[in-house]
Amino acid sequence: MSAATVDFELPADLAAREPAEARGRGREDVRLLVSRGDEVSHHRFPELPWILTAGDLLVVNNSATVPAAVDTDDGLVVHVSTEHADGSWLVELRRPAGGTTAPFAPGSGPARTGLRLRVPGGTLTLLRPYTSRLWIAEARVAGTRVDYLARHGRPIRYDYTDRDWPLSTYQNAYATEPGSAEMPSAGRPLTGSVLAALAGRGVLVAPITLHTGVASAEVDEPPYPEWYSVPGTTTGLIGHVRAAGGRVVAVGTTVVRALESALDGPQSGWTDLVIGPERPVRSVDGLLTGLHEPRASHLRMLSAVTGLPALRAAYDAALRGRYRWHEFGDVHLLLP
Repeated sequence: MSAATVDFELPADLAAREPAEARGRGREDVRLLVSRGDEVSHHRFPELPWILTAGDLLVVNNSATVPAAVDTDDGLVVHVSTEHADGSWLVELRRPAGGTTAPFAPGSGPARTGLRLRVPGGTLTLLRPYTSRLWIAEARVAGTRVDYLARHGRPIRYDYTDRDWPLSTYQNAYATEPGSAEMPSAGRPLTGSVLAALAGRGVLVAPITLHTGVASAEVDEPPYPEWYSVPGTTTGLIGHVRAAGGRVVAVGTTVVRALESALDGPQSGWTDLVIGPERPVRSVDGLLTGLHEPRASHLRMLSAVTGLPALRAAYDAALRGRYRWHEFGDVHLLLP
């Protein structure tokens, strides 16, 4: 790993190419790497209720995944990320590649201001670039983004997976609020049986909502604004748990982003908060998350939770132990 950042070589064969269910197992049948500072231990995910303590609180993201990939009439694919308050959409234009899609290289491809894309039931017109890969688009379609995608979209899929999977594969057990372009996947192994075991052990669970955009960011690209809501009941429970000496553990980086945004801002709205070592995390004591790609912006948030040396030690252990990456892969619990 680099001395300056969390950078490493990720072998291609460590990608989780299919969910555990495809092998006849429950989705909780993944590995769990636990970090306590620079001490690392190895577990199976169903052990989580016995690793946490009565009085701890898990905060989950109840955003449900929408089928956010849409075909155009000229053979391209649009990934629809978010819908802004003015009704415009944030989109990524991609090209077909071996049964899935691939991004266009920066500065190449057909995307340009004024390009009109014919999609089922309407058109998308590119208005202006947002980043090197994302565009603001005018959507002339019937209904909201969520309604339209429910009729015409399919789940976003990347080339590290073997094939298309149904939308249910990308839904968490507690997902109730449709809006995420991609699954908030840290909670994927939290099945009904695991949640019941947590409750039986006295571990509490509370929700927030943050609708994720597309995650295929370029290296070092920061996250962009996403909509969140933190209920007052969740804020109150966090205060109660902290006062009683319990720990608050976020399930996913999206939860950290929402809670940290609500600390100094409104309880709901758009957040462009970027969390890293220079911006300490105040809302949570631990984090349950997936394994992130080299130099991903999420790794900066993880280093703010646990510290850079501890994070490097954990990723060294994950690579040596051949843990699996991406949304169908293994998970990492960072504790004080």
